[in-house]
Amino acid sequence: MNSRIALQAALWTAAALAGAPVFAQTATGPANPAAPAAMTTAPANAKTAAPRKANDRVEKHIKSLHDQLKITAAQEAQWEPVAQTMRDNADQIDTLVEKRNAATTMTALDDLNSYADFTQANSDGVKKLAAVFTPLYNNMSDEQKKNADKIFSQGENRRVVHNKKPEKAKTPAKG
Repeated sequence: MNSRIALQAALWTAAALAGAPVFAQTATGPANPAAPAAMTTAPANAKTAAPRKANDRVEKHIKSLHDQLKITAAQEAQWEPVAQTMRDNADQIDTLVEKRNAATTMTALDDLNSYADFTQANSDGVKKLAAVFTPLYNNMSDEQKKNADKIFSQGENRRVVHNKKPEKAKTPAKG
């Protein structure tokens, strides 16, 4: 159970870390192929096939976003901090997953605190990504910016509407 919850939280967090669109659907909700994978490189003494595969997914996600954003050769210097931040954010999530999976028992408070750690890592990661993405975005052509805006706004879970009254259910016509 702990592994499933940790993975669910990590997948959700990883999708948000990249700040990019949501395309695929997982059992827990949207997953983002443009975002870094939830679990990446494990510590050197704990490397297994799974972390290498996850690291490959991170790199595939970075390449996918690079291609979608149509990064030019002139923008590569501004792209690299974006890619590295995505890797670093994924590494932080991986560390949290490993920590949670290493716990043999968890109280309700442990579970809540673990989830808070994932949420904080998500928030911090998005802020870091926004900071390094800003110079790149500001250097993009108008067409690239329009494309980036579209890429980053996709996904029904990315749009939050506050204070919106629910629509009234339509009553079937009497016949």
